[in-house]
Amino acid sequence: MHVDLVLNGELTAIECADNELILDVVRERLGLTGTKRSCDMEVCGSCTVLLDGLAASACTTLVAEADGKELVTIEGLSDGDELNPVQQAFVDHAAVQCGFCTPGMIMSVQALAMDHPDADDETISEYLSGTICRCTGYVKILEAARQVISE
Repeated sequence: MHVDLVLNGELTAIECADNELILDVVRERLGLTGTKRSCDMEVCGSCTVLLDGLAASACTTLVAEADGKELVTIEGLSDGDELNPVQQAFVDHAAVQCGFCTPGMIMSVQALAMDHPDADDETISEYLSGTICRCTGYVKILEAARQVISE
């Protein structure tokens, strides 16, 4: 099947099987490996991407569902070497441990910042509840999210 989408700001045409997942296409075929594979069940959040500005699990979303939409991966947030505000907040607060969950966390905070720019701590925690970090107690991640929301 043929899918047209805007991937990280660029019009992209993809030929794919009707059962291909966004995760497989971006990682294996397009070489965008920032989106991580972990649970394959929409539980851990490591594969989070933005689909028309909303957080989506790339491990359970078909490429066909992205037809005519805007898809943003972690690679699409920065402008060359310049980090976007969410990425910079994670650096500023040392919110990165092993780094495996970091792309998904950043994408979730990006969706939050777009959807709820004045979110309170409860809303921040709710948005991040679908992304699991096995290295930390989330304190630094929450601090990074608060920095972005308060700007």
